[in-house]
Amino acid sequence: MVGLILVLGDQLSPGLSALRQADKTTDVVVMAEVLGEASYVPHHPKKIAFCFAAMRKFAVALQAQGWTVAYTRLDDPDNSGSIVGELIRRAAEFGAPAVVATEPGEWRLIAALAECPVPVRQISDDRFIASHALFEGWAEGRKQLRMEYFYRDMRRLTGLLMEGDEPSGGQWNYDHDNRKSIRVMPFSGPLNFTPDRIVQEVLDLVSARFGAHFGDLTPFWFATDTAEAGQQLDHWLQYGLPFYGDFQDAMLRDQPFMYHSLISIYINAGLLNPLEVCHRVEQEYRAGRAPLNAVEGFIRQIIGWREYMRGIYFLSGPDYVRLNALGHSGDLPALFWGKPTKMGCMGEVVKQTKEQAYAHHIQRLMITGNFALLAGIDPYQVHEWYLAVYADAYEWVEAPNVIGMSQFADGGLLGSKPYVSSGNYIDKMSDYCGACAYKVKDKTGPDACPFNTLYWHFLDRHRDRFRANPRMGNMYATWDRMDADKRGVILTEAGAWLARLEAGEAV
Repeated sequence: MVGLILVLGDQLSPGLSALRQADKTTDVVVMAEVLGEASYVPHHPKKIAFCFAAMRKFAVALQAQGWTVAYTRLDDPDNSGSIVGELIRRAAEFGAPAVVATEPGEWRLIAALAECPVPVRQISDDRFIASHALFEGWAEGRKQLRMEYFYRDMRRLTGLLMEGDEPSGGQWNYDHDNRKSIRVMPFSGPLNFTPDRIVQEVLDLVSARFGAHFGDLTPFWFATDTAEAGQQLDHWLQYGLPFYGDFQDAMLRDQPFMYHSLISIYINAGLLNPLEVCHRVEQEYRAGRAPLNAVEGFIRQIIGWREYMRGIYFLSGPDYVRLNALGHSGDLPALFWGKPTKMGCMGEVVKQTKEQAYAHHIQRLMITGNFALLAGIDPYQVHEWYLAVYADAYEWVEAPNVIGMSQFADGGLLGSKPYVSSGNYIDKMSDYCGACAYKVKDKTGPDACPFNTLYWHFLDRHRDRFRANPRMGNMYATWDRMDADKRGVILTEAGAWLARLEAGEAV
């Protein structure tokens, strides 16, 4: 009897659990480019093109291995426009009574498959180290779900950077060594892959159908299969990893990639195995080719943050994305979609996002995220923006990073304090301030950096919530020591600036 095996666009792994349970002599793999998935948020054209091109190449690879693949292109005349619609159509075509699917990474799709008229058996995605049961067991009974302690357990479980029962180098975390600023950077960034015939066909399709979406489709440089993704990993291990640790938080104009690996795009789509990548990175340390702080910092991002974010997402349930603990209700400003702004840092990061569908974690957290939090923007709108504009964004990883870490909208489930800063931090870690219309050293006045006044405005309006937070006591002590008139000026200027932002002025 024929069975259908669903493979989604972020499940492009030969060892996918659904494929392992299938029989290639009888079962049919279903893959589909559908409008519903490409447009439920206005995804960046580069992200859509990457997903479609990688899906087409993965389908070709499966067929070469003997699989029967029922592949629906976006422009197929019979395309139903949704994953469920394609399952219904293919079930009728092949006489298949049921579907096997690896669990999707979004509650939205999990619910859609559960309601599909053709029965869908969803099985666990074991490409992750921490199963739902493992994470739930770790979280049970804990008053605070802090990533650092989860990360240590993941180190013990995997054996990565361990010397018996002790961490390599005697410390679990070398983050204090990874905050150096930089002004000159010789690394040229990721490999650029020239579009082949399959990729070019996709680019033509995306240009015609999604040209109005925010973002530049070309030049298109992403890897679109496992071999190319592996080449990028090799390139970064040799040239980027040795310097990644020291400068992973640094930001420079016209240097969008710094020493970052750019492989989150490929890991999250399934083209690279995250644990295998971590073992490759560890080998560079064992061979003396990369320092411990760089290797530990990267591995923490994968088996720490990445696994932890997924755990939080599924532990919290589908309503997590609607949390708004701080009651922020401002609309996302047009500057997030590329409208003019006088803020050098925001302009630079949004421009880079438009061009590359990429920004590294500090640009996301301490520039766009910091600004949205200080300005009181509705966290759901912020969440949808991040999900739309970044090529590596899938809800299971994006939502906890935004709702929890960036916007503190979960009230502290994920983080112990909000990630907010004045312009001083941005000036220290970047060269953005030198070309800005505002003056980062000015605390008040018409030319003062907006981050400076908005920072205190945020602390003042949320004083009742945060004044007892032990990690924020010094901030409130500094605020309270200020002259009352100075505090009044700061709050007045911040309020006036926010009013101009809300009115749609270029700020």
